[in-house]
This record gives sequence, structure tokens and C-alpha cells, in this order.
Amino acid sequence: MPSRYTRMALIYDFDGTLASGNMQEGKFIPNLGMTKKRFWAEVGELAKEHKADNVLAYMRLMLKKASEKSVPVRLKDFRELGQSISLFEGVTDWFSRIDSYSKSKGIRNEHYIVSSGNAEIIEGSCIASRFQKIYASRFMFDENDVAMWPAQAINFTTKTQFLFRINKGAHDLSDESEVNKFIPKDKRPVPFQNMIYFGDGATDIPCFRLVKEEGGLSIAVFKPRTNRARTKAKQLLADGRVHHITPADYQDGSDLDVLVKAQIDYVAAREARTRQLSAV
Repeated sequence: MPSRYTRMALIYDFDGTLASGNMQEGKFIPNLGMTKKRFWAEVGELAKEHKADNVLAYMRLMLKKASEKSVPVRLKDFRELGQSISLFEGVTDWFSRIDSYSKSKGIRNEHYIVSSGNAEIIEGSCIASRFQKIYASRFMFDENDVAMWPAQAINFTTKTQFLFRINKGAHDLSDESEVNKFIPKDKRPVPFQNMIYFGDGATDIPCFRLVKEEGGLSIAVFKPRTNRARTKAKQLLADGRVHHITPADYQDGSDLDVLVKAQIDYVAAREARTRQLSAV
């Protein structure tokens, strides 16, 4: 690694972006004796009845149904659920490959999750250690590590807060002053133009737009060989939300792999040019 390197942030939604389907659907919802269709329908009904945020509603329903069916909701139970998450092809070795490529260009990657899903489940996945931070919805746990209440809910609008936290290096969630503190753009640790945001749907639109408008790269991925997902991604492109759409295939040589490496090349060249000009 050169003594002077450039920092890039690769920021991912989780469900539908790195993993196929919603993380609760693998084992948790079946353990409740429910279909995924019925569970999410009840989430919608609960949110509508109480005029509640949908993320808070699904977290509340998880605990309510688990209590009714005697399904354990300890921290370790959520972590175990993470072990069974089905990741898209190439994800498990994506991070080491793309980091190695970036390093050869004088760039240091930082990987982040910004998701409305359950942080505790993501933290049990085989890729959890690859992320500098996992920003996702969290439960509050009692003295026995049993989930008792939502502690943090991340929805489509609050997601952008975490992009600013990454941009400014304000990672302490208990300190709201840091993320709101004025910092000149050229003094921020990770400029928006050095960000790549990966998402798959409507909940990612504010982040897509923010990164795109600030000079970074926004990519909408879709489940391979799924027409409905492809159509949804095409609409995001047509609406000007993203720069590119591509199948969620993270394997070496895939369209996504080539696209991200091209952006890394671009950032490396831009930074080299900036250093040349400043030396004149």
C-alpha cells in the first residue's frame, strides 16, 4: 500500500443486494408457522392501523409472533439465523478480490452496510467481519440477551444519515452533534465522489440520488434471471435514480465486477491528477 492512499467507501444495502430475499424469510418466519406473504401482510396492516413506520412495525411483529409461538429471540438466536443467509454468487470472496484490486491502484476500500434489515442477523452472516460498520435496524436486549424492543429503525429516508456519517467519519451513533457539524467538503474523510452505493429497490432511492448527485456511483442490482427484478431496476435507471443496473453477480469478471473496477480506476486517475496539479 502506498504511503499516501485514497479512501473509497463501498456501501451496500443487504436484502436483495448481497443476499437473495429478506433475511427473516429463511428460518425466522417459517419458525413462526407463517408464510412470508402472510407475515408481511400483517406488517402492513399493523403499520396502517397505528400509522407506524413499517420497519418498526415488522420489528414489533417479530417479537409479538415469537412470544406467541415460543420462538426464542435471544441475541445468539438472531446470530444463528445469519448463518443460513443465502448470498448471491461471488459475494463471499468479493471483498478480498476487490480490495486487492484497489490496493494495486493506491486505494483503500472501506465496506459498509446500510440496511433496514436486522443488524443482529447480518452480524451472524459469514461476511459480517468484512464491514467497517453495519448500520441496520437493531433490537434492545434485556439482561438475559433477550430482545425486548426496537432500539433503532432504519428506513428509506434515515438511510442517508449514515452516508453523511461515513462522509464525515462520524460513526458514534450516540453523538448527533458530529454528523451535523460543519466540515468543509475537502476536509471530510471519505468524499461522496469516492463512494459507490449498491442497492436494489425503492428503499434505496434517497441514497442512490444523494451519491449520484454528489459525484459518486450508484448501482442498482437485481436478482439474476428474474424478469420482475430486472424490470424494477430498469425503472430506477429510467427515472434517473442510478447510473447503472446490473445482475447481482459478484463473481470475478461479471458485469458488476468490471463496472466497480472501472470506477476504482477512475477515482485513482482523478486523485493522481489532483496530486500532480497541486505539486505544480
